[in-house]
Amino acid sequence: MKSKKRILIIVAAILIIFSGGLFFLLTGDSYESTDNAQVDGNVLSIRSGLSGYITHIYFKDNERVKKGQLLFTLDTVELRAKVDDAEAALEYAKADLGIAKNEAVAGFQNSGSYSQNSKAEANGVASAKASLENAIKEYRRMGKLFAIKAVTQEQYDNSLLAFRTADAAYSKTVNQYKASLSSAGSIQTQAKVKSQQMNLKLAVIKQREADLTMAENLLNKAWIYAPFSGRITKRAVQNGQYVSTGQSLCALIDNESYWITANFKETQLQHIRTGQKVEIRIDALPGKGLEGVVESYSGATGAKFALIPADNATGNFVKIVQRVQVRIRLIVTGNNEGDNLFPGLSAFVKVKTN
Repeated sequence: MKSKKRILIIVAAILIIFSGGLFFLLTGDSYESTDNAQVDGNVLSIRSGLSGYITHIYFKDNERVKKGQLLFTLDTVELRAKVDDAEAALEYAKADLGIAKNEAVAGFQNSGSYSQNSKAEANGVASAKASLENAIKEYRRMGKLFAIKAVTQEQYDNSLLAFRTADAAYSKTVNQYKASLSSAGSIQTQAKVKSQQMNLKLAVIKQREADLTMAENLLNKAWIYAPFSGRITKRAVQNGQYVSTGQSLCALIDNESYWITANFKETQLQHIRTGQKVEIRIDALPGKGLEGVVESYSGATGAKFALIPADNATGNFVKIVQRVQVRIRLIVTGNNEGDNLFPGLSAFVKVKTN
């Protein structure tokens, strides 16, 4: 009996070993695996957009935050003053434009009035000229009559006085007409200058509007919000601390978007294609399997991205199997699986190639 049991045990062991060998023989080429893999995710450094003192911090280290949640507030006294100053400058520029516009309109109206006056004075000049010509004719006629004693001395003297009076009136009218033309031209020139200045003042208004936009943009940067939901960590500042533009304040880890970066040997890439299913095991989550899908390949081997890439043309050549990064999209079912994942965790991946 004992010998029969022993034989049965040996036969059973042989069958198990044979079955296992046959299974691995049939399925061994259907998978490519590597333990040179890790969890990756988006890690964003939250930085200050301006210089100033931090007045409030609204989170604790390693706390989960939601997209749009307020994280920091910087001192806004000086920033609000700049906005008020820019608003005042803009209002002043608009008022200055209004004054220039009114002056230009008034100038053109005045030049029109002077033009009308000039026309009336031109008619006066023509009338005075006609009166002077009549006075000259009358004076000459009286001179001839006085020479033959046909008129008296008094009549001759009156014609001479009338001639001189008409001549003075004509000269005065001509001078007034010239002065009116000069005034009208000067006023019209000033009106044109005011009109041209309006374009300059419009440009000043645009500049003041740009200054106001920049001041408001700087003021808005005093409130720093979370750009996406995730875990906040690595806080590097305290309340009341002065920070500079571009200074790192903390880090935000996107806990809703993870992937696996697997470094496969170049000899394993022959059958790996995008879209293939992947079995994933995380060292930090023993006994729990995850699923993924091959998403893309890196553009080059890891050696090409090294700080000092290897140059095979120097020294003695030793062939080393290169590795290529493969990005694997992690399928999270939504049962809080992502809560226990962190970028940098070690992973083992198994790509189903057949």
